[in-house]
Amino acid sequence: FVAVNCGAIQETLFEREFFGHRKGAFSGAHTDAPGYLDMADGGTLFLDEIGELALSIQVKLLRVLQEEEFYRLGSTKNLKTDIRIIAATNKNLFEEIQKGSFRKDLFFRLNINSISLVPLRERKEDVELLANYFLNIFNMKYGKKIEKISDQVLNSLKKYSFPGNVRELMNIINSAIIVESSNVLTKKSLPNYFLENNNLPENLEEEEVLHSLKEMERMQIKKVL
Repeated sequence: FVAVNCGAIQETLFEREFFGHRKGAFSGAHTDAPGYLDMADGGTLFLDEIGELALSIQVKLLRVLQEEEFYRLGSTKNLKTDIRIIAATNKNLFEEIQKGSFRKDLFFRLNINSISLVPLRERKEDVELLANYFLNIFNMKYGKKIEKISDQVLNSLKKYSFPGNVRELMNIINSAIIVESSNVLTKKSLPNYFLENNNLPENLEEEEVLHSLKEMERMQIKKVL
């Protein structure tokens, strides 16, 4: 399994990184070097953020997908490859095709089977599951022993809109675990920007307090701002 961040691929280095090169193919090429296609042969090549690829690169990638063969830089030998391609993007590729920034033929070549994952704000039932998953991950990473996330924090996470999607949830939990000193993840450890955007009560009982219409309007305006 080889994962590639397409957003970080420079147009001039695409062939070198994907196809590999032979010794002497360019200045500094002192030895043969495999590319991503070699490394993933017999397995899976994951192209993350494929919507960021330049059009000139898309043409070269399309040929590999169609012919299942490629040439290393500096070589005339035709190499076969047997790989599974998985591609991901946060862009709407139909819109990118209309703009002319993504090739229609490449889209249909890739789009044999697609999975559309809705943003986290539209699947709030996943928030607690993911939050606890990240809790376990960062507990191990930092050598912490935080046993659970408080109900107050979980409730606030479920009410949040997550403009940064799952990565934002991951970063919130990561940040909180770093500074949490008890065995329960509490409000005081959450990032300041999150607290400011959620108006968390000091304790759970405060959530039940009834507010006047004027006060509710003030809170809502503050939240929107």
